[in-house]
Amino acid sequence: MQSEPVLVALILTEKFSWPLLLFIASVGNTLGSILNWFLGRGIERFRDRRWFPVSEKALERSSRWYRKYGKWSLLLSWMPLFGDALTVVAGVLREPLLTFTILVAIAKTGRYIALILITWQVFG
Repeated sequence: MQSEPVLVALILTEKFSWPLLLFIASVGNTLGSILNWFLGRGIERFRDRRWFPVSEKALERSSRWYRKYGKWSLLLSWMPLFGDALTVVAGVLREPLLTFTILVAIAKTGRYIALILITWQVFG
């Protein structure tokens, strides 16, 4: 299940602090991307596995983006499907983990902040 509907539902219950929800969602999603980075580091061993998080087509498209825009393309890691592929490619292309984590955390947190603001606007 995608995290966005869960986050919106939890915000609407008003039982939880939105900063806490933002923190948990951002950290959880960033940790998932770090796992993808590690998978990218050892991609040749895992590429043919059913559970591998990225299709061959998405991986190739993301590789082109990453080669063209470099580490800054990680600011698009919040995008569904394409973003996961970018995080795997970053591992394949040996982006340093610290740089990777900072850029991905900014992207993931920014997405959740936007979602929270939209939720407040729509459901006030």
